[in-house]
Amino acid sequence: MKTKELIFKEIKNLPEFYLGELLDFIRFLETKVVEQKKEVTIASEVSLKKDWLRPEEDEAWKDL
Repeated sequence: MKTKELIFKEIKNLPEFYLGELLDFIRFLETKVVEQKKEVTIASEVSLKKDWLRPEEDEAWKDL
């Protein structure tokens, strides 16, 4: 059985009063993924900045 299928099976057996807490946790995980992507983007920008801000780059992209 795949992980998703196992999770769905467990959710079906979970008492109703835990479902709100589970939903909160799922939303927390979604937020965590977004934050991690943001951190990677910022790190990439910092490391590539030195290449982007060169006169050669400006010249290469001036016609676009």
